[in-house]
Amino acid sequence: MANHKSSLKRIRQEQKKRLHNRYYAKTMRNAVRKLRATTDKAAAIAMYPAVQKSLDKLAKVNIIHANKAANLKSKLAKHIQKLG
Repeated sequence: MANHKSSLKRIRQEQKKRLHNRYYAKTMRNAVRKLRATTDKAAAIAMYPAVQKSLDKLAKVNIIHANKAANLKSKLAKHIQKLG
C-alpha cells in the first residue's frame, strides 16, 4: 500500500481516469461491432462518420493508438464497400 499522500491521490486519479477511458473504449468497440454487423449499405454509410469521429477522438487523447484507429477506419471502409 502507498505511504505518501501524493501517491494515494495518484491512485485515486488513475482509478477515475481508467473508468473514464474504459467507458469510451467500450462504447467505441460496440459502435464498431454494430457497424460490422450491419448488412444494409445505406445504414452502414450513415453510421460510418460517427464511428470515424469517435475513433479519431479516442486516438487524439491516446485512449487507443493512432494506428489502431487508422486500421479500424480502413477495415470498416472496406466492409462498407463490400456490402451490396
